[in-house]
Amino acid sequence: MSLADPGLDADAIEELYARGVTDGLPVVPPTRGRVERTIAASGRGPDELIGLVPPNYGRATVEKIAVNAVMAGCRPEYLPVVLAAVEAVCDDAFDLHGVSATTNAPAPLVIVNGPLRGELDINCGAGVFGSGWRANATIGRALRLVCVNVGGARPGEVSMSTLAHPGRYTYCIGEREEASPWESLAVEHGFAPGDSTVAVLAADAPLGVYDQRSRTPEDLLATLAASLAVVAHHKMTHWGDTLLVLSPEHVRIPGDAGWTKAEVRRWLWERLQRPVRELLPGRDGGEGLPEHVLRKFPDPARDDSPIAKFRSPDNIKILVAGGTAGRFSAIVPGWTFSKGSALVFRPIRTP
Repeated sequence: MSLADPGLDADAIEELYARGVTDGLPVVPPTRGRVERTIAASGRGPDELIGLVPPNYGRATVEKIAVNAVMAGCRPEYLPVVLAAVEAVCDDAFDLHGVSATTNAPAPLVIVNGPLRGELDINCGAGVFGSGWRANATIGRALRLVCVNVGGARPGEVSMSTLAHPGRYTYCIGEREEASPWESLAVEHGFAPGDSTVAVLAADAPLGVYDQRSRTPEDLLATLAASLAVVAHHKMTHWGDTLLVLSPEHVRIPGDAGWTKAEVRRWLWERLQRPVRELLPGRDGGEGLPEHVLRKFPDPARDDSPIAKFRSPDNIKILVAGGTAGRFSAIVPGWTFSKGSALVFRPIRTP
């Protein structure tokens, strides 16, 4: 895509929409000066290749990404985060081709860890999935515009989601590490506490979980497990990476009781198992275990063998975010049909 003429006025917004390079909302015209200032803030060359963006495998150079970041409303200093997010979604493990073309609803969710959260004022607290923070709004939007304009994931053409969800405009949060009794999501996955990172998850919309009365880990986790049980559908099994976002008030319950993240995951994973006989297709709902799984059991209608909702406890990814007033948490289902998409991390390179 070409850069806008710096002499254009507000009509540039209409021109860019007519070209099909926006998400339907007004954008900042990407003049040469704006794009060059944004590139300069990254400390990287304009022609440096960050990745090939599926499904069209367009070349995502620093300059092309900067154009989309400017249109999204990013400040120049946000570009290193956007570059890391683009690199992450181009990883084969993320399966951006599948994410972009599926009839399901996922959108890339950007999760930021490390000191850069504070420097860029990335919201990790109250209203973390909502509006009001420029960094969250524009970083997530920039990534989505790159997926459309460089990767070719145009709604109604390549991107054929039946319903989609608002995260396809923008989807970016930070972890409230300071409110967690545990290591952060990034540290848990091998990074140092002083590293700034992004993780990307092909994610459905958040499912809010209310629990105002529980005061023990077992009671709270029973509530969370019941909500996790309906991810995708109530008889879905062998599911992959899914995000459990605990609010500060909720996380204090297992934290104060001395539970570790691993113990929380294991408790939920074990609770989220059902016998084969309850997972037959066409009984209590049309979905159920696929035929190739059912063939392993001589008499599935009477078989009590437990089948887990998630492939392993490690597929339940836990972080802390949100405000300090209110006992609410959220489940953000990943897109993991068949092999599906996995949570992918990248360090953020700053000048």
